[in-house]
Amino acid sequence: MTYALPPLSWLRAFEATARHHSFTSAAAELNLTQAAVSKQVKNLEHYLAEPLFERLPRSVALTKAGAAYLPKVQDAFARLGEGTAEVFGRRRGEVLTLRAPVGYALGWLGARLPRFQAAHPDVALRIVSSVWNENTEGLRYDLDILYGLGHWPGQRCDRLTWDTMQPVCAPQIAQRLRSPADLATQTLLHVMGYQQGWATWLAATGTDVPDAGAGLQFDTSPLSYEVAAHGGGVALGRSTMVAREIAAGRLVRPFDLPVPTSESFWLLSPQQGRQHPHAEIFRSWLLAQATAERDSPAQP
Repeated sequence: MTYALPPLSWLRAFEATARHHSFTSAAAELNLTQAAVSKQVKNLEHYLAEPLFERLPRSVALTKAGAAYLPKVQDAFARLGEGTAEVFGRRRGEVLTLRAPVGYALGWLGARLPRFQAAHPDVALRIVSSVWNENTEGLRYDLDILYGLGHWPGQRCDRLTWDTMQPVCAPQIAQRLRSPADLATQTLLHVMGYQQGWATWLAATGTDVPDAGAGLQFDTSPLSYEVAAHGGGVALGRSTMVAREIAAGRLVRPFDLPVPTSESFWLLSPQQGRQHPHAEIFRSWLLAQATAERDSPAQP
């Protein structure tokens, strides 16, 4: 059976008074007047239809009902505090929140984040993953990573990747591919949302594959790479996101025909308004990592 709870302010006044055995000391802790605390306790007693304190000349003492009720109230406050800390951790204003696409987070950012933690152990970071450039209305991110051409009004846009794209597949599939024309015998794996895809690569390399739009479609690149690694087809790998899979030998490039992409990942930060105090620290670190990768590509 569910009972209506008394107001939280009454319970706070009761708990503080019980600990201090004094309305005056409880009032000092709660930043209230002694009269206000006394009234809140009286309201609680009236609500419960039971006295909780014996009023003594210079203090108060718990009644049997009050003594039985106190640990229940203290346990409830403790659980509420623990739950708040578990869900929200530090105060929201102290945590730097970054939104990053799943493909970029898995294929590039995740492997490098330990470096940031080691260099800046005092910066609390929250990573929120996304699929494509979802609507951010009503959501708050201190920094955002998006994929596109770098045009977002009102945002400072810093380029993070300089990708090339080319086919990738499992080693056993690559053995069957002697030239790009052999792709006509394979299932092509497409990723929705890119402006540039298989049609762009085929045109740039002069490859004619009838019905190149057929095959499987996915909403994230990592899933297309996973299917390709298990022999389910040939994916179009973007160098930033597929490097780890190639280094591990799960995927190979059957042809050395990289085609540069005009699209890329960008780091966005607001041009106006108050910025998080740690935003510039992370921005500078991330841009340094991206520049080093561009100038001297290496596996994470």
